[in-house]
Amino acid sequence: MSTRRSARRVELDADTVERDLARLVLTVVELLRQLMERQALRRVDTGDLTEEQEERIGTTLMLLEDRMDVLRTRFGLGPEDLNIDLGPLGPLLPRGNENE
Repeated sequence: MSTRRSARRVELDADTVERDLARLVLTVVELLRQLMERQALRRVDTGDLTEEQEERIGTTLMLLEDRMDVLRTRFGLGPEDLNIDLGPLGPLLPRGNENE
């Protein structure tokens, strides 16, 4: 298990700096995307949005998710690669979202 945990940590190496930096940036973007998605769902559930606003938010979130897929592919990363292990705090992202 310790090798699995260490594989999820960001390791800066002169040969992989670009990929590691992309991994870190995409991890932050994915965290923000998930937070925005949860907030949008809450607003939809409470009826705070018009149909037009719901449609626009849905489209925006789908486009962001598609762009994330493109960027992960470009850097050879899978969804699980963005879930950085924070040591004793555990993984940054909820485990269920790695397969999306």
